Amino acid sequence: MRLWPRGGLWRHADFLKLWSAQSVSQFGSNVSQIALPLVAVIVLHATAFQVAALGTVDFLPFLLFALPAGVWVDRLARRPILVVADLGRAVALGSIPFAAAIHHLTLTQLYVAGFVTGTLTVFFDVSYQSYLPSLVERTQLVDGNSKLEISRSAAQIGGPGLGGLLVRAFTAPYAVLADALSYVWSAFFIFAIRRREEVPERTAESPSVRRELIDGLRYLWRHPYWRPISMSTATFNFFSNVAFAIFIVYAVRRLHMSPLAIGLTFAASNVGALAAAFLVGRIGARIGIGRTIVLSNVVGSVPLVLMPLAPASFPIPFLVVSMTLVGFGIVLYNVSGISLTQSLTPERLLGRVNASRRFIVWGTIPLGSLTSGALATEIGLRPTMFVGTLGCTLAIVPTLFSQVRSIDQLPERPDHGFPLADDALLPAEVAGLSAEAPS
Repeated sequence: MRLWPRGGLWRHADFLKLWSAQSVSQFGSNVSQIALPLVAVIVLHATAFQVAALGTVDFLPFLLFALPAGVWVDRLARRPILVVADLGRAVALGSIPFAAAIHHLTLTQLYVAGFVTGTLTVFFDVSYQSYLPSLVERTQLVDGNSKLEISRSAAQIGGPGLGGLLVRAFTAPYAVLADALSYVWSAFFIFAIRRREEVPERTAESPSVRRELIDGLRYLWRHPYWRPISMSTATFNFFSNVAFAIFIVYAVRRLHMSPLAIGLTFAASNVGALAAAFLVGRIGARIGIGRTIVLSNVVGSVPLVLMPLAPASFPIPFLVVSMTLVGFGIVLYNVSGISLTQSLTPERLLGRVNASRRFIVWGTIPLGSLTSGALATEIGLRPTMFVGTLGCTLAIVPTLFSQVRSIDQLPERPDHGFPLADDALLPAEVAGLSAEAPS
């Protein structure tokens, strides 16, 4: 009887360490997804605007630091950045249960911890997505990203339920400790990776930080694929955060759900995300990467409207169906889009492109959270949920009417043809990509 699969990434020791690190930290992060807003709502009696502001603070660093982080990641070894970011996030989140234990927990503490954690997440996220292509072969990127998404989806199934149980057993501030400990374990696994990175040498003729930052933005914005994909993701992230920044408040005060019920609802609904992580390779091979991205936009946005339609007397089925379908679509989108980026982008630009994309697509998250808090204060929780969920359908447009839908398969080599030193536009056909017209 074979106890462990053979071949491929299952025998790639360094990838397995990275996978283990992400699996552990993702599980902890999904505990905090439930616990942190409940700290604000139940322990500190925060208003809807204050809870939405917590989401704003968490993602504000992507507007402030994502672009320079990309330049740093392209200049430095990425593994040490991942380790330091993990340990720093462990300390920041660990301060919350500590402050609760000495009876000095405040909203200000949550905001500071959220901002520090968000800042370190900027560097971790940009480094992590740029690190994978240096760890595995380009032909293994879809398999690697799929495995990472399987862990993330499994964590989304178990994490919120566990978070609800921990909040019920130990109160919300102490449940956050699970997330802090998960970052320590993640740092340990990443530190154990043995493969050495090739760090670009710096010379007197090397471009300045400003030049490299502009090059990354230009490459992203002028590219016939990255521009529509980034516009689509940014639109979805803005409107989904208009809805989800106040979702915990909506669930507790409008739908009268307990912390355990909220956690179990999140857990049950993430079966869709797990299924997509297993199927994304087959779907992409059958209908093409481009059509998979367009299809995932539809599946990942339209069912969201069921959430504000959920009746207070019987909300869970509406929420589970909505989030199950949306989770399926989001994972299809993420794995396909990230694998395409990692396959096509030259290694020297990968950190900056990931950072530029994060600046655009995650920079809209704090704006959506602020909008959510303002709308909830003015028009109420349920109308704000309608604005957010209906707005998410606009994310379908950029990729539907672009060259993205014609992409058939991942390229075998990166695109080295983009002229970084002048203002010339990209050619219509990107080198190394096998594409066909949509039928």
